[in-house]
Amino acid sequence: MEEGKMDENEWGYHGEGNKSLVVAHAQRCVVLRFLKFPPNKKKTSEEILQHLQNIVDFGKNVMKDFLGENYVHCGEVVQLPLEFVKQLCLKIQCERPESRCDKDLDTLSGYAMCLPNLTRLQTYHFAEHRPILCVEIKPKCGFIPFSNDVTHEMKHKVCRYCMHQHLKVATGKWKKISKYCPLDLYSGNKQRMHFALKSLLQEAQNNLRIFKNGQLIYGCGDARSPVADLKELAHHLKPFFFPSNGLASGPHCTRAVIRELVHVITRVLLSSSDKGRAGALRLGLQGPRVCEASPFSRSLHHQGKNTPERSGLPKGCLLYKTLQVQMLDQLDIEGLYPLYNRVERYLEEFPEERKTLQIDGPYDEVFYQKLLDLSTEDDGTVAFALRKVQQYRVAMTAKDCSIMIALSPYLQGTSSDQRPVIPSSRSRLAFSVSVLDLDLKPYESIPHQYKLDSKIVNYYSKTVHAKDDTVRSTRFKEHEDCTLVLHKV
Repeated sequence: MEEGKMDENEWGYHGEGNKSLVVAHAQRCVVLRFLKFPPNKKKTSEEILQHLQNIVDFGKNVMKDFLGENYVHCGEVVQLPLEFVKQLCLKIQCERPESRCDKDLDTLSGYAMCLPNLTRLQTYHFAEHRPILCVEIKPKCGFIPFSNDVTHEMKHKVCRYCMHQHLKVATGKWKKISKYCPLDLYSGNKQRMHFALKSLLQEAQNNLRIFKNGQLIYGCGDARSPVADLKELAHHLKPFFFPSNGLASGPHCTRAVIRELVHVITRVLLSSSDKGRAGALRLGLQGPRVCEASPFSRSLHHQGKNTPERSGLPKGCLLYKTLQVQMLDQLDIEGLYPLYNRVERYLEEFPEERKTLQIDGPYDEVFYQKLLDLSTEDDGTVAFALRKVQQYRVAMTAKDCSIMIALSPYLQGTSSDQRPVIPSSRSRLAFSVSVLDLDLKPYESIPHQYKLDSKIVNYYSKTVHAKDDTVRSTRFKEHEDCTLVLHKV
């Protein structure tokens, strides 16, 4: 960033999460990411610098090796003029969703992260004139716990996402339960993947957003306020998939365009666009391959058919690598929590050891190498407990990351265009795939995760599963009381 040339009018509000806010440059394919804090919890400039540097180091030294160099963009920490940050904060305040304004943008340190704008194709530094579509998917956890430490039998049958949906609707976070199940997306089976993606499009919640030329055109801008509907989305997408304008408008057109989008995303997710070495992890998928609560599975079950388990994900594709990192959670939170308490007791006795244990960084090669030890035999040491805690934190990061797929019409004969190309029915699209939201989950969040897990499972067991048992029980009684009478014909 060139200090003398920073102009807040060249930057616009892009979005924000719980801990940070992002602004995008109007011409250049870059964004600035600022940290946010509650008004009464400000941090020093040194603490903010260290926090941001830890994010960069974790991406560079850990996630790049796990997911692949082409998928992970670490960015760099930059120092900005305080007057620029102050004016920028005033400029974007009116665009921020009300529900996010409980935290303030850090305007005192001047530190931020400079990253590529992942809603754009990742080859040019400046915005291109051709239209660009970007699909952001938050796939969530793609496996059912296989740990022997799991005490709730339900967790061996139903995935966390499907259970959590019921609690989220009950508490008013979402209006409607989504038919999306992560196990369908991670199955590698095209039929199941298509169903999962269509379900995300029907009920996006905060798991799917679509951008056109960097502007949000579909998904939730904030909480429960959806942007656009499928008909409007199809209107935006039509030039990408049917450039010759051969389709008339109407429901048939909407269905055809959405179908093309789903097929293209599936192909991209199954492709391998990373030429680096294969992922460092080799964890075999254990446990059920199908979630009992998935509407896709239930629908086939009612028809007397078995769910196609999985075709298997290609080992070079990003979904496979993401799933491998997620499976570093070998013990589930139920098996992990006692180990967290072991580390806590040690820190209470030797608080000065926190730095040596690398709980708050540095996230360097030493930290990365320890993650590769996948043995689960507990020798009773603090070292074993700490290793499992750190692996769990990395797994949770992968369970909450976002995949960004940028698509643009392929220009034949453009020698500078080195990107992979995916065909659709009537067009060819250049694409790039990236991963977003790779901040290491905080050590302090583990007790919250333990309580939340119990809350989700208990609610699901008491309401949904109990209701299913009642229905099954009623059917059984009906069959018990009936009499079969045979007549001569």
